[in-house]
Amino acid sequence: MKIELFLLLLFILAIAIAGWRTKNLSRSGAWMAVLIGLVIGFAYGFRGLFVLGAFFLSSSIWSHLFKKDKIGIEDRLAKTSTRDWQQVLANGGPAAFFAMLFSLTGESVWTFAFVASIAGANSDTWASEIGPLSRKHPYSIRSFERVPKGTSGAVSLIGTIAAVMGAAFIALTALVMLEAMDATLFLLITLSGFLGNLLDTCLGAYVQLDYRCRVCGLQTESTVHCGQQTERTKGYWMNNELVNALSSVMSGVILLLLYW
Repeated sequence: MKIELFLLLLFILAIAIAGWRTKNLSRSGAWMAVLIGLVIGFAYGFRGLFVLGAFFLSSSIWSHLFKKDKIGIEDRLAKTSTRDWQQVLANGGPAAFFAMLFSLTGESVWTFAFVASIAGANSDTWASEIGPLSRKHPYSIRSFERVPKGTSGAVSLIGTIAAVMGAAFIALTALVMLEAMDATLFLLITLSGFLGNLLDTCLGAYVQLDYRCRVCGLQTESTVHCGQQTERTKGYWMNNELVNALSSVMSGVILLLLYW
């Protein structure tokens, strides 16, 4: 048992360091990844870490692919593709929470919620990374007008398909790696993850903070642009990380409601 825990720790540290060295994680993001990895590793061992790793690895791959087709989008975001501790916590924290509940109770239903929360995070990430590859601009679900790629609360056909596939990818990974999984749970987790992504889109359209650059007029999530403070155009207190965390938690909650 002690040897297994030691190997788990080495594995988690190695992955976090690799993420930091490849600039997928900032220093703070790497430390948060270690903390979340320890919670999930204690609950599920290497199998649980594999499910979490499938999310982070696939997300990192998509964020680095087709960079030329995403030029200008990162300028609209408050943060870059290098994840800091807040981004890691927003995406992995809900999964760690459900894993902790499983460790305390031993009830397999928390495992299903654990997977669904990751499916929700992956659904949102795949939609955000693949959606902008569409040749057409997405539609805002608030104004029903076409808006620039990368705008929060906007949808496209390719992004919606990517969202479903992202949730299904995690559900399939869990089906292979974790016990007590079956075809019905695969469908429920895929649905829960996709619905979590839809919630993310709605929050992005109506609640999430958005700003306009006073110099160039760009709509952005950043509070500073062109060296000047931006002006708020929408939202009050909910930033992108909080939206992601809430959507991921709700993916798990939706699974619990569907399962029970």
